[in-house]
Amino acid sequence: MEPCTNTTPRTPAVLLIFFIALSFLLSFSSCADQTYLYDVCSSNTTLFASNSSYQSNLNILLSSLSSNATSNSNYAYHNATIGQSPNTVYGFYYCRGDVTHDVCRDCVKAAATDIVQRCPNRKFGYIWYEMCTLRYSNQSFFSTVAESPHIFMWNTQNISDPTRFNQVLNKTMNDAATKAISNSERFGTRETTFTLFQNLYCLAQCSPDLTKNDCDTCLVGAISYIPTCCSGKQGGRVLFPSCNIRFEVYPFYTITASAPAPSPTLLVSPPPPSNKTTITEQKGSSSRKFVVIFVPIAAAAGVLILFCILCLLIRKKKKDPSKDNGENTIRIVKALQFEFSMVLAATNNFAEENKIGEGGFGSVYEGNLPDGQKIAIKRLSKHSGQGAEEFKNEVVLVAKLQHRNLVRLLGFCLEDEEKILIYEFVPNKSLDYFLFDPEKCVQLNWQRRYKIIEGTARGLVYLHEDSRLRIIHRDLKASNILLDAEMNPKISDFGMARIFGVEQSQANTNRVVGTYGYMPPEYAMHGQFSVKSDVFSFGVLVLEIITGKKNSSFYQMDFADDLLSYAWRHWNARTTLDMIDPILRENCSRSEVMRCIQMGLLCVQEDAADRPTMASIILMLSSFTVTLPSPSQPAFFVRSRMESGILIEGKQMQNAESDQSKSRWTPISVNEMSISELEPR
Repeated sequence: MEPCTNTTPRTPAVLLIFFIALSFLLSFSSCADQTYLYDVCSSNTTLFASNSSYQSNLNILLSSLSSNATSNSNYAYHNATIGQSPNTVYGFYYCRGDVTHDVCRDCVKAAATDIVQRCPNRKFGYIWYEMCTLRYSNQSFFSTVAESPHIFMWNTQNISDPTRFNQVLNKTMNDAATKAISNSERFGTRETTFTLFQNLYCLAQCSPDLTKNDCDTCLVGAISYIPTCCSGKQGGRVLFPSCNIRFEVYPFYTITASAPAPSPTLLVSPPPPSNKTTITEQKGSSSRKFVVIFVPIAAAAGVLILFCILCLLIRKKKKDPSKDNGENTIRIVKALQFEFSMVLAATNNFAEENKIGEGGFGSVYEGNLPDGQKIAIKRLSKHSGQGAEEFKNEVVLVAKLQHRNLVRLLGFCLEDEEKILIYEFVPNKSLDYFLFDPEKCVQLNWQRRYKIIEGTARGLVYLHEDSRLRIIHRDLKASNILLDAEMNPKISDFGMARIFGVEQSQANTNRVVGTYGYMPPEYAMHGQFSVKSDVFSFGVLVLEIITGKKNSSFYQMDFADDLLSYAWRHWNARTTLDMIDPILRENCSRSEVMRCIQMGLLCVQEDAADRPTMASIILMLSSFTVTLPSPSQPAFFVRSRMESGILIEGKQMQNAESDQSKSRWTPISVNEMSISELEPR
């Protein structure tokens, strides 16, 4: 069919349509500059009276912020303090690093007006707009990192290759964060190519009053939430009061003059249409020429795409991380190897006064490197039957893991019979050191316990979903949660962890490892383990943190309740508050505690399919708008003495009715040593 050759003049109509569309796009872009995203206000218990001094000072503060945004210098950030104590009001705003003066001014004015309406008579409030963030409070917060409240938003469209996309996203977002940290305005962007037809755009920004280290801390925290909120999505963002990040598959920030305008909301933000217009002459020969040229190019491009996909599949098959060989990995990380002489010098020949702990496979020592850096040295027992395997496993795993809530491996020593791991030094020992001590437990107020719960959950999300390898820890407990100087949790001891393939969801084993009381029933009884095994252990840990009771303490007498039935009994009787650690009852958020108890019970349900994922748990902890389901009865497989054999401290304990082993049957120990081997029934 010949193309249409109608030559009737249509220029005025085309121009009219063009100018109407241009006007719409300009008005749309102007509205996007002032697009409201979210707000958080103080509770009803922190109100100020109408016509009070505090309200007057707040009005002056907001006016001052708006006035500064109108000025021609330093418009992108400003803070102010108005009034005298106890009616002092502190506030600031900061605009996105790529916006013009006019856009910043309009955004701040809109936010200053809007926050009064959204947070009436509230003593503090936060409001996020597309192009600016505004915050005020009755307490000073300048130059201080604030990671809470945190808001997640995401594009509803999914990405085609989520596994590879998440890897590219992680690197690109970290590059943007690095750029923001080094930039005096604390703003950075990065772009990269994802496919032949799709790019990735990342933005990271901190409040300009933060130091480089504080900005780094804030952005690391924000980036760690991406797997929770936005895994496999075409776009997403995390909003903190002190920083924010965003990614899209279209340019939403200023790159070139021809970049498309950003969508007004991440919740429904498909990639905008390209602003490039293809114009073809309405002549038969030119149209046919276009077809003759275009079809071979399209065919060649299709062949190239298929070839690339095939190469990726072959490469993925060859490099399946679940089949990673430990010996090859140790050769790769030779740069991390320490000389034994250096380890001896660091620990003063393993002096007794340097010993800071002892675990199932050896002792832990404090040491000092020649440059003064403190380190923790785990010396595996020479007589441990599991030592070589566990050592290899831990080096392979931990050397590849980098997360703020995981203990960091600095190196290792493998010399003669010595197997030694060198970790970063974590000064506050482990969680059980504080939690179960009648005097030290007072240092763990509810805010710290909540932070420990949340940080541990983040670490598990990284292991299960965000790291290059999917890892099941299999021995999560209070003694394996280390606390740094700020009491932030770090998951440690990966000697019993297992690597899963990307598509693998469950595995079976005849060699059950872990700690009595933290293992789910399907694992202890049948050797089946999955990410839900760690979820079960996490639930037990949460209940321990809330009650202050050690799980194993319930097994010291026959017919005593275990921790799970103890919690379940209170839940059913609606006396849940009675199970809270007495030192918390007067100074805790009861709604948060109740929510954590319910979450803990959801984690320890008998059917693994009913337990939430760790990503869902993060949402439960961070958003009170998420409704939690009612838990079902937890697994009571540990209610009475277990009948299966357990190896504790090298002594095999077999079923009383079985005589297949030469080892003697003895009662189960109530200590906290890790189970090295248990044959499932």
